[in-house]
Amino acid sequence: MNDLLRQFMEKVSRRNNGEPEFLQAVTEVAESLIPFISEHPIYRDNKVLERVVEPERVIMFRVPWINDKGEVEVNRGFRIQMNSAIGPYKGGLRFHPSVNLSVLKFLAFEQVFKNSLTGLPMGGGKGGSDFDPKGRSDNEVMKFCQSFMTELYRHVGADIDIPAGDIGVGKREIGYLFGQYKRIKGEFSGVLTGKGFEWGCSLIRPEATGYGLVYFVEEILKIRGETIQGKRVTISGSGNVAQYAAEKCIAKGAKVVTMSDSDGFIYEPDGLDLERLQFLKELKEVRRGRISEYAAHFKCDYFKGERPWRIKCDIALPNATQNEVDGKDAKSLIENGCFCVAEGANMPCTPEAVAAFNKAQVSYAPGKAANAGGVAVSGLEMSQNSVRFSWSRDEVDNKLRDIMKQIHRICVKYGKEEDGHINYEKGANIGGFVKIAEAMLAQGVV
Repeated sequence: MNDLLRQFMEKVSRRNNGEPEFLQAVTEVAESLIPFISEHPIYRDNKVLERVVEPERVIMFRVPWINDKGEVEVNRGFRIQMNSAIGPYKGGLRFHPSVNLSVLKFLAFEQVFKNSLTGLPMGGGKGGSDFDPKGRSDNEVMKFCQSFMTELYRHVGADIDIPAGDIGVGKREIGYLFGQYKRIKGEFSGVLTGKGFEWGCSLIRPEATGYGLVYFVEEILKIRGETIQGKRVTISGSGNVAQYAAEKCIAKGAKVVTMSDSDGFIYEPDGLDLERLQFLKELKEVRRGRISEYAAHFKCDYFKGERPWRIKCDIALPNATQNEVDGKDAKSLIENGCFCVAEGANMPCTPEAVAAFNKAQVSYAPGKAANAGGVAVSGLEMSQNSVRFSWSRDEVDNKLRDIMKQIHRICVKYGKEEDGHINYEKGANIGGFVKIAEAMLAQGVV
């Protein structure tokens, strides 16, 4: 089996040289799938995995725009249309200096499996630019978004490819992107999700990834005969996912003891309350400040330049960025009694960390399963846009909870091992793959 994995990855590596994030994501999936595919020759003979790792379309384009000084700036734009076997491409746009082809191919590849697990008819894609909206004026962000959409519009549509937000792309950016699309096409359609509530956003879409993450953790705890009440939770990040994961944890009686940003982390041994969380939301969303300002205001411990994984906890929710939990961090978490790690970010745990969690039989939930709530509600937003109707907050929340329960059931179905331990990584990979593979077989070699 190791020989089959090695041969497969050697071929993928040759074709994707210099793309470490993408190769890391493919390796993680292939380790689960190649033994499964060996037991199901129809997938092997039709080279389904070889086709899944190859994007259907890669679009790269120039984005010229004029800043507030009247100077021309040039960025690079991307859209990776990875797989449309079960529906139109669906996945976010990321505006961040770290964006490149490797990062977006990894995100698009993960998105294919994530969208499949939701049970909704959505293929996988991802896009973005190396433009950094941080520190830019609203006018500059608008100018950039208009130029970006002037190229992207020809590749997207309500039945073709429906982008959403991601890092650096919030309601403001989605608004500017949608406005330019509408201006060019002369139509009001559900081409983007994550819109403003006044013009098509689904209720609880902003909260969905964080809420869904906690709903998934609750399902893990049910298997253990426990609840989240009273559990110590370490959270990284302080953006959208981290904020709403913390909000839901607090509402359910858990003790959230850390939050972070790229400068460091805060430690609240008695746990954040909703008042302090609201301060943090305003700090990040309105003032666009740093988490050190929270520490100064509330006089809590602040660890500059560090990550929160050495803090004692029961549950860890890495919600910041890829590869933020390494092997050393995993060892600290395990030694400090952490028994559940659920990814709110995409691929925040390195292969060494994942191996350590699985060896210690920590319940490790990969992002493609645990953070699928965001795209699930994006899918529900697509449905509401199609029929020009909005569901209530409770209706959407109940649908989200049901989707996360279903994803957990799929992970258990394909991930339960002989000793009773549930390998959520294996379960998510196989469960997501089977639906895509069957659709691809039915549609022929396309």
